[in-house]
Amino acid sequence: MQLGLIGLGKMGGNMRERIRRAGHTVVGYDRNPDLSDVSGLAELVESLEAPRTVWVMVPAGAATQSTVDELGGLLEPGDVVVDGGNSRWTDDEKHAAELRAKGIGFVDAGVSGGVWGLENGYALMVGGEKEHVDRLRPIFDALKPEGPYGYVHAGKVGAGHFSKMVHNGIEYAMMQAYAEGWELLEKVDSVTDVREVFRSWQEGTVIRSWLLDLAVDALDEDEHLDKLRGYAQDSGEGRWTVEAAIDNAVPLPAITASLFARFASRQEDSPQMKMIAALRNQFGGHAVESAKR
Repeated sequence: MQLGLIGLGKMGGNMRERIRRAGHTVVGYDRNPDLSDVSGLAELVESLEAPRTVWVMVPAGAATQSTVDELGGLLEPGDVVVDGGNSRWTDDEKHAAELRAKGIGFVDAGVSGGVWGLENGYALMVGGEKEHVDRLRPIFDALKPEGPYGYVHAGKVGAGHFSKMVHNGIEYAMMQAYAEGWELLEKVDSVTDVREVFRSWQEGTVIRSWLLDLAVDALDEDEHLDKLRGYAQDSGEGRWTVEAAIDNAVPLPAITASLFARFASRQEDSPQMKMIAALRNQFGGHAVESAKR
């Protein structure tokens, strides 16, 4: 299958490679010419046979909107656009309507896997009309992890990004719990090897997880996280999750508290946020801030 892929950063570049390893043809475009296969979107569209499929992996908001707008002027009826970035689900509904008016299909894909996705595969949460989603199954199968899980057609347009948003909200709360436990262990005099306590939880306990494994990796690199500043960004999905909870009258005390804890980290050097920052760097390659000396 042929695929156009726009945005070849930490996620998009690895996705291109994984799809190619599965035997598909990927024509990639990025503003960085060193990463790009073509010089622009027009050349990308021209290089694909109709009906075309173009996957967008650029930042949510203005960058995605401008890309969708440009593709709307280049593609033809019967083509399909996939937004695989972290767009807000309400934007999906807008983009789908704009493209539908031109006979172009739209699919939203929540993608999870971070910098590990090339080797481990990506979890995919997809929204859109069945005919468009089914057409893309060879690409979804190439990206997902081996085995029966890791892919779901979650529902209509917007369902994929809504599901990924909730996933990220849960992620906030899980990381916060590990961070709080780590800070308490570091605080008391009786526990002399916090790193090994975390390591002991990796097997046989109900709190074992990949996040716990990554926490141990981070502590192996910097045992007390002294090199990190206690500051953690929020990427947007946590806020949207809380807003959606308010709109639907669903109580989310743990997720909401974890979001507010990140806000608090911007006012002081929080020990807990050292762990959050370390975890975000481990799974997603997110930037961290060094501790001031």
